[in-house]
Amino acid sequence: MLDKLGTKGIAGVVLLVVGIALVAYSSPIVAAGLALVIAGVGLVASGLIQSAMGAFGMM
Repeated sequence: MLDKLGTKGIAGVVLLVVGIALVAYSSPIVAAGLALVIAGVGLVASGLIQSAMGAFGMM
């Protein structure tokens, strides 16, 4: 699965994990954690879309 995500997708997963860890660690930094989660979801989606487009020969 990780080879299908690409660099952006892996970076997105890392950001998701870091964001969730921040939210779970301390309440005052909820905003920072949520921002990282949102950025991570965007990067994962971008990586998956790029992989799918490559599979169809569009990239």
